[in-house]
Amino acid sequence: MAHLLHIDSSITGERSVSRRLTARAAAAWRAAHPGGTVTYRDLGQSPVPHLDAAGGLARMVPPDQHTPEQRASWQLTEELVGEVTRADTILLGLPLYNYGAPSVVKSWVDHLIAPGIAYDPATGAGLLGGREFVVLVSRGGGYGAGTPKEGWDHAAPWLPHGISMTGLEPRFICAELTLAPVNPAMAELIPLHEQSLASAERAVDELWVPAAAAA
Repeated sequence: MAHLLHIDSSITGERSVSRRLTARAAAAWRAAHPGGTVTYRDLGQSPVPHLDAAGGLARMVPPDQHTPEQRASWQLTEELVGEVTRADTILLGLPLYNYGAPSVVKSWVDHLIAPGIAYDPATGAGLLGGREFVVLVSRGGGYGAGTPKEGWDHAAPWLPHGISMTGLEPRFICAELTLAPVNPAMAELIPLHEQSLASAERAVDELWVPAAAAA
């Protein structure tokens, strides 16, 4: 039975474009996979704890030597890796915050870099590959080629590197200029935002369309 892992990370609730895109993608996935099951994790509402001095070294210490804090941290890592392992498809909402990924996404990635369950420490081979990993990106401004802030998006370029040890390979769908409708200084960019959002929505709608239907 097909299984979806749906992850949101935005802190802006109903105003979030990335949440709207992941919800749209999840609905499309359900339509294409009748009887499929879904696990939902909301990093924005229930953040994954960052690795700290008390528990973070659990990845470098044999389990039988774990302190209580390390044991708790490792158990959470096993839970998060298990969610990925059970999924055939992963959806991740990735808004751009201060030109980078939300810290909760960085924390989620840090927990996934787990020897023995996400990668083989002897060979370096990733153990989580072979899954569909779709990342729905929302960016308040424009960061494309030729724009004043070209190259200032450090979220989408970082993620493939951050997750690379696991074998996961993200595919990105992006909507940008999302602040144009609410920022008067960006009002003239609203048409470009609408075009970008419509393009992202089309890409989402085509994710699981059978090849015959798309032809």
